[in-house]
Amino acid sequence: MPIVSANTGLHETLALLTSQLHPDANYKDDLVFLKDVFSEKSLGYLMKIHEKLKQYEKQSPNPVLHSASCLAEDLAEELQNGPLEDDERELLLLLSTPHLKAVLSAHDTVAQKNFDPVLPPLPEDLDYDMDEESVKIVRLVKNKEPLGATIRRDEATGAVIVARIMRGGAADRSGLVHVGDELREVNGNLITHKRPDEISQILSQSQGSITLKIIPAVVEDDKLKESRVYLRALFDYTPFEDKATPCQEAGLPFKRGDILQVVSQEDATWWQAKRVADCNLRAALVPSIQFQERRLRYRMKMGSYPVPVSPKVDTYDRTEREDCDSEGALNGKDIASLRRSFRHKKDRQAGEPHNPDANHTDFLIYEEVTQYLPRPGERPRLIVMIGSLGARISELKQKVITENPRHSGLAVPHTTRARKCHEREGVEYHFITKAAFEADIQNGKLIEYGEYKDNLYGTSLESIHRILDQNKVCLVDVQPEALKTLRTAEFKPYVIFVRPCIFDSQRKRLGSSSSLSTGITDDDLEEMKQSAERMDECYGHWVDYVLVKEDPASALAELQVVLERVQTEPQWVPVSWVRT
Repeated sequence: MPIVSANTGLHETLALLTSQLHPDANYKDDLVFLKDVFSEKSLGYLMKIHEKLKQYEKQSPNPVLHSASCLAEDLAEELQNGPLEDDERELLLLLSTPHLKAVLSAHDTVAQKNFDPVLPPLPEDLDYDMDEESVKIVRLVKNKEPLGATIRRDEATGAVIVARIMRGGAADRSGLVHVGDELREVNGNLITHKRPDEISQILSQSQGSITLKIIPAVVEDDKLKESRVYLRALFDYTPFEDKATPCQEAGLPFKRGDILQVVSQEDATWWQAKRVADCNLRAALVPSIQFQERRLRYRMKMGSYPVPVSPKVDTYDRTEREDCDSEGALNGKDIASLRRSFRHKKDRQAGEPHNPDANHTDFLIYEEVTQYLPRPGERPRLIVMIGSLGARISELKQKVITENPRHSGLAVPHTTRARKCHEREGVEYHFITKAAFEADIQNGKLIEYGEYKDNLYGTSLESIHRILDQNKVCLVDVQPEALKTLRTAEFKPYVIFVRPCIFDSQRKRLGSSSSLSTGITDDDLEEMKQSAERMDECYGHWVDYVLVKEDPASALAELQVVLERVQTEPQWVPVSWVRT
């Protein structure tokens, strides 16, 4: 390939490179693609323009004059005063076009280096009855966005005081308005006798230029230092329904599961926060943990807030599918999956592992989180699947393992029932005695257990560790109550909630595409719907992903995408899981 000197232009370099691209047997498609790209005329034109601009930049150009617009107007006026030749007529036509006028105006702006916005002059009739050194006249320009400040009435003096400056708002960007400033006038209107809500409405409705008369606060520097605290919201919040908020327009609405970046906690009652990945750079108000907990406790005391409980939620149970009668199995019907008779026992022992958060579930407010991605050499995250009635998680989980047995594995459950002729120890089950099973319960070795047809079934912590220690993704489907045991830094579980696709008015999609359709009544559908709603209400704050199962094939494909994402993309996890 020819040697390219430092003086060779970018366009010439690309032309030389294009001439040297000879398709090879191994890289034919790639080289053809590169050649097509470099041969594009539009790219060539851009490169030529780039070179011309770089050459012009080296000359350090200076404008010949600073008033090209005026010169063009004078020339056009001279041309109009006499007879015109064809060339003169064409020149006059060019000088009259709006595009050329705009170019000349831009030229003059650059030549004069007049880049700063020009605000209208201050009104001449401003009242300066106060000491001039104590008064500050502030003129802000805002569009349809809020001003980004809240106000309050000082109880002692009755003055209107700036209570908060919202990060990223118009007031914050100006740097002219500060917390503690006393607000006297808005656009020449005295506001000392107006209510704060009336003043807020005046500010929110004002557009364009806003003139404020302010008595500056004594505090010299009150700039907010942006924090790096991230919270997962565990409840829905609508500021327009919250009578306690100091300014409804300044509130931040959010849904359960949203990630919030708290940028200021200086106010113990109302924090300033932004939604992560939200294009709006202005922070808004959210209730603090202390304030939200305090008013929830008050509501509970007054009887308007229900006492938090963890009711039993009927779900699909894998042991009923494993041990359903032969006739049902041969017909492909999962008879037992619609009626749960296996009861999960919750007689936890004092020494059993537990999640510290389990003692703090009185009120679901926020959870501090951070992004986490397993590093090379670390064990994969545990995949925990919970499902409402009719979700049939077991078959979905088994298909994942079957398609990729080297990458994924199942925690083999324990049972006290007799081994069947086709079963193998440690494959379908670990077969142990009833005495050994009960000893494991006493020693807290089982994450969940239960009894079915006089036989005990359960999943042990050891069986999960065995899969993870092989650097395999371990999938477990458990009763949601088991999350209190599994949701620890040791497992860092990713929780997937599987729920069947249920329609209120008709079941045509369920009947045409799902294996759940056979033998299902309207009562069954209603029970499945209520089961999903109860599980979402009681355990949805622990869920990382909701998989709505319309049919087995699409559910499997969606689940595989989610599992890949968990291992390759950062996910939000409780900050206590990664802090040492």
